[in-house]
Amino acid sequence: MGPLVGVSFISAMRTYAEASGLSGTSAGVGEAFSPLVGIWAPTFSACELAAAFLLPFVGIRVVSADRQSGALKLEMQHHLPSFVRIGVKFIILIVGWLIALLAPAVAVVLWKMYGGSIYTPELMTIAGGHMLNAGLTIALAAAMASLAEHPSTAAILTLSVTVGTWIMNFIAAVQGGIWERIAGYTPTAMVAEFQHGLIRVDVVLIALTLAVAGLALAAIWLRLGVPVRHRVYESVALGTAAAAVLLCCSFVTASVDASENRMNSFSEADEQALRQIREPLRIEAHLAPEDPRRIDLERQAISKLRRIMPNLRVDYVSATSIGLFEQTSEHYGEIWYELNGRKEMSRVTTAEGVLETIYSVAGLMPPTEGDENVFRGHPLAVRPRGAALIFYGVWPSLIVVLSIFLKRRLR
Repeated sequence: MGPLVGVSFISAMRTYAEASGLSGTSAGVGEAFSPLVGIWAPTFSACELAAAFLLPFVGIRVVSADRQSGALKLEMQHHLPSFVRIGVKFIILIVGWLIALLAPAVAVVLWKMYGGSIYTPELMTIAGGHMLNAGLTIALAAAMASLAEHPSTAAILTLSVTVGTWIMNFIAAVQGGIWERIAGYTPTAMVAEFQHGLIRVDVVLIALTLAVAGLALAAIWLRLGVPVRHRVYESVALGTAAAAVLLCCSFVTASVDASENRMNSFSEADEQALRQIREPLRIEAHLAPEDPRRIDLERQAISKLRRIMPNLRVDYVSATSIGLFEQTSEHYGEIWYELNGRKEMSRVTTAEGVLETIYSVAGLMPPTEGDENVFRGHPLAVRPRGAALIFYGVWPSLIVVLSIFLKRRLR
């Protein structure tokens, strides 16, 4: 974790410093940069990498070691519920992950020492997102380790699920539609939203439900004395209950934008104006899933509208997935807005253009924007001095010394 975080943090710091005007560049683009996107998102991305490729093997070992050594049979002689036993292992692994998060915590301290600005809500949001992702990974590893007879099989199953979520994201990017909605709940999409300071309550509830279901499945299959048939019935019942809870959670629309620059929201004046629209708004965009204009429309406007207008309905219409040969079509690229029987068409995909068309079709006067709430950015033209020594030298040395000390102490 130390070297991984070091590589990400040092690279992000250099890019951020150059954009802020270091080494004779322009005056900088500080207003367009925030530490959340410029520093914390790439720095904490090392945690996502570790959670995908390192943490599962630790979780599998913790759960499978008792079965391989025969200690599980001794543990089962005590009157301790199986779910409590797996819950204790889960807590221990979470504590270990918290210790590993000391690496990005060191990056936070260094950033502050360099003179960087810290906005606590967005920093806590991104850290909480990676904690939630780690909990999902541990639950998945525990479930696979309890189902499989050998740790190697459990590792293959865990990585298969991880790769499967990536494939789902790829299919969603190409096909869109229902695949795009399902892919929004994958760990990759969840972490990406947290790294942009967005907390979606439905995503949090679904992640917690999957984590609890994974631990419950592990607890079911760790009861070696129970017949396999009974464990299968219990697993099916657990899956049915979890699916029902997941379906209910998907209808929750509450969310919180914890970013300092409100990158996931419109301005407060625009949000107040949009809340005045009570009728259902329908948007029909003739854009293919892989068209860059559709991506801009979704990120800059539609995703923000969904947070404000629960009655919003968005339909994407296209004959192909890339839209390359649809450019000559008469209606391709059109974005239709329908509200209370009135319809208007626009081809603009920017947030300003979308808002202008919505105000026009709704018959509302656009609000006046003030300069008092404009995010001015936090430029910092400072080199990451000493960071390489800490992450590549001091951190590994401390880990080696600590491991030697603990081994001698245990002896």
